[in-house]
Amino acid sequence: MASTRRPRRPGEADRPPNGTSAGRPTSRDVARQASVSQATVSLVLGGKWQGRVSPRTAETVRTAARELGYRPNLAARSLRLGRTRTALLVVPALTHDYFARVHAGASHVAEEHDFGVVLYPSPAGTGPAVDPFGSARAALDGVIASSMAADALAALGEGGLPLVMLDTDPDSDRAAATVNLDIADGMRQAAGHLLGLGHRRLAHLAAAVDTWTFRERARALTDTVAEIPEASVRTEASALDIEDALRAATRALTACPRPTALVCDDDLLAAGACKAARRLGLRVPEDVSVTGFDDLSLATALEPELTTVRLPAEEVGAAGMRALLATLEGRAADAPVLPVRLVRRGSTAAPSATDAPGS
Repeated sequence: MASTRRPRRPGEADRPPNGTSAGRPTSRDVARQASVSQATVSLVLGGKWQGRVSPRTAETVRTAARELGYRPNLAARSLRLGRTRTALLVVPALTHDYFARVHAGASHVAEEHDFGVVLYPSPAGTGPAVDPFGSARAALDGVIASSMAADALAALGEGGLPLVMLDTDPDSDRAAATVNLDIADGMRQAAGHLLGLGHRRLAHLAAAVDTWTFRERARALTDTVAEIPEASVRTEASALDIEDALRAATRALTACPRPTALVCDDDLLAAGACKAARRLGLRVPEDVSVTGFDDLSLATALEPELTTVRLPAEEVGAAGMRALLATLEGRAADAPVLPVRLVRRGSTAAPSATDAPGS
């Protein structure tokens, strides 16, 4: 079939699509599409619009940029501002879907401000991080470090990079800002739930990791149990994996007298505890109740489903990224303590009549 396109007139250039100027879309094209000034486009896409541009206008600009396929020239901006607009997120491991959600939250906020997030899982898991920076320090604007001791990243202070720590000692002076979960309250909720059901002999499957977050859990559990005179708690330490938790839970469940509830620092430990109970011929929750911490996807894969403390992982990452952006802009960063809540499922129930207090 013959083409119906009219011949180009002498000197006439092809018109670029979407009403953009020739080549890649520019900020001027975005401004024209959104019916705003280029200065407004710069404020919105540079993440500096709050208090200067209305939320509706900001969304109009972002929509126009998406429709046109506009991407800012980050290399030119980096040379102009002396920044790469790149943050490093350090996590203990990638085997936890909790950290994937932290990354998602940080990335969402970063994208709104034309930042990139590079993910660095510590090869040593929950131990001290190997320094991943070296010459790469020049390619980073700041660091967000999740769930590891602040001294694991001591090299950052020497490199002069702003550091935001997640789930760490709020009194630490290593970080420019901290973002924490109300971990102690989460453990109080879990312990209070079990004590309210009538459990008095508890065992704590404690993560064998010397960090602030796990020390907080142990302290809160001990304090909560101490409020009930006839209640007691014993501790079995475990590495953060199911097989070691199985061994620790077996030790706890074969002690005399046997605990009627296992309070676990993590859902992986709780999975190992449920496995140990089954191997010993015990039923969950009829013979022993089990609680976890984190509310991983694993929690609803278990049968019965796991009673656990839900942590708002996405908001942790988002708050960490907002704190880093504030630090980079010379503003005081918030230091939020995010609430957590107990999700009650089928792994907890009142102790059996023979194990109830006074029986």
